[in-house]
Amino acid sequence: MSQDIAAPQSRRFVLVAAILASSMGFIDGSVISIAIPAIRANLGATLPDAQWVSNGYLLFLSSLILLGGAAGDRFGLRNTFGLGIAVFVAASLICAMAPTPLVLIIARAVQGAGAAFMVPGSLAIIAKAYPREERGRAIGIWAAASSLTTIGGPIIGGFMLTALGEWSWRLVFAINLPLGLVALALLWFRVAPDRPEAGRRLDVVGAILATLALMLIAYGLTGDGSEGAPPPSHSIVWCGAGLVSAVAFLIWEARIAAPMLPLRLFGNLGFSGANGLTFALYFALGGTIFFLPMTMIGGWGVSPATVSIALLPLGLALTALSSFSGKWADRFGPGPLIALGSLIVAGAFAGLGLTAPMHSVWLAVLPCMVLLGLGMGLVVSPLSTAVMTSVEDGDTGVASGVNNAVARVAGLVAVALLGAIVAPVFDAALGPAAELPIFFGMAAEGLSAQEEALRLAATDAAFATVAYVTAALSLVSAAIAWLTLERKSR
Repeated sequence: MSQDIAAPQSRRFVLVAAILASSMGFIDGSVISIAIPAIRANLGATLPDAQWVSNGYLLFLSSLILLGGAAGDRFGLRNTFGLGIAVFVAASLICAMAPTPLVLIIARAVQGAGAAFMVPGSLAIIAKAYPREERGRAIGIWAAASSLTTIGGPIIGGFMLTALGEWSWRLVFAINLPLGLVALALLWFRVAPDRPEAGRRLDVVGAILATLALMLIAYGLTGDGSEGAPPPSHSIVWCGAGLVSAVAFLIWEARIAAPMLPLRLFGNLGFSGANGLTFALYFALGGTIFFLPMTMIGGWGVSPATVSIALLPLGLALTALSSFSGKWADRFGPGPLIALGSLIVAGAFAGLGLTAPMHSVWLAVLPCMVLLGLGMGLVVSPLSTAVMTSVEDGDTGVASGVNNAVARVAGLVAVALLGAIVAPVFDAALGPAAELPIFFGMAAEGLSAQEEALRLAATDAAFATVAYVTAALSLVSAAIAWLTLERKSR
């Protein structure tokens, strides 16, 4: 028999369901960049196709996540959370069976829409189920399980792709089926619906305008799936239409009574600064993590298992440092820690660019990942502190949601914009081999020694460009943190 969502008998089922749902999101988010080269090879996908596989998901997740959080209050957390899981699992099944890149991209978009209602619900339903005095322990268990998933997912995925071959990218999505079904069973048969807030309004028009704006901008920068960067005329027209939609979104949000994005929060310098540096830093992180595995696997011929081990220090260092950096932020203020962390991140990205011609996993990529993990470990917890302390207590939930959405939008724009930079740099660096069917991030057969050398040099040049752009943006993030966020004297 089902119990009330806050009943002691139901709490453990709520916690397990939240952990399983979060695990699905974290596995997909952390493994997809390693799986992209296999997807390209198995489905014959172009670089823009690969960008849309990532951005189709991020597009709907980032534009609908604030609506998803509000829907939990309006229709009940259990119902909304369960709906998000069901949509995510159904889309994952289609992803696993996708016969073409287009089907995979569409399924990823639907998966992102499901995640927009699932992701904010995982923490919210724990907070509602547990009393205040037990909430910290429950969230701690959830966070520990999430960290293990984030760290372990790429390792398992990398070894699976290496051992089973290119087709096994489908298992990355198929694993969501048992996880999601167990989570749904726990919610539906062990937890009763919670009471919704009937008077809560949903900003559906705002969500549509935000989605349209991001979709048009991403399409303008990425194109329709053809190899190579879209022509400038295409980018200008579609990005211009996206910017017009973005302006319409801001005007709408300023005029309605219950906006999904309360613009008044940006009147606070600390809140604006925190979100500005979030966009710059997560643009840098999302862009680098998308193109680095493609460079290593498709460009240098490194196995997915080796890549997953090389990326491991990022998750380990971030997890280990986060609890300490949160305490340091209380002592010194978030500004100095985020500025220092962003500088370290900039050094890591610059190091990846400088050492790209070495093609060395252990002497170049691994040390840079250690640096990146240290830098992000100094940023993540203090950034949450900066966001939460910059607004009134009644706005902390909305502020956290906005910051989460900004980070997702940054990743979306990064993959689209950097892809428009990578393609022409790669083609220009190919020189006399430009007429051959050679593409960034994919191995090529039947090349002469000279042509293979040109392919490798072009790969290095394209990725180094990404690394230097992201290093510069990390420096911008450090400057914003130092100038806008709180600093405390010892």
